Amino acid sequence: MFLRLAEQHRQFVKDLVMNLQALAIVLERRGYLASCYTCGGQMNSASFMVSLGNDHLIRFLVSDYGITWTEMRDDRELMKLEGAEAISQLQELANLVKYQIAPSEYRPAIAQPS
Repeated sequence: MFLRLAEQHRQFVKDLVMNLQALAIVLERRGYLASCYTCGGQMNSASFMVSLGNDHLIRFLVSDYGITWTEMRDDRELMKLEGAEAISQLQELANLVKYQIAPSEYRPAIAQPS
């Protein structure tokens, strides 16, 4: 059973890495500064970054060891999420593409300056 679960997890990470690469390409085409770097050809880890303008940066890291979403503004960490919460926040970012929101219009509720 554990070997099957380990293989499923590796496949999940690989699928997530491929989706991050695609998201970076689409975001770049929409005017965002975005990148997705992987280590090696096995697709078992990635570093995804996107700038939303005005010193607003998103970093999403995925590997066999975990998944992390970090949101920063003016070089200060606003939010750090892990696991399922990080993936949910990634869906919010993917909605930028889905609903064709311009970079200057993206204002996540959590990241609003007070």
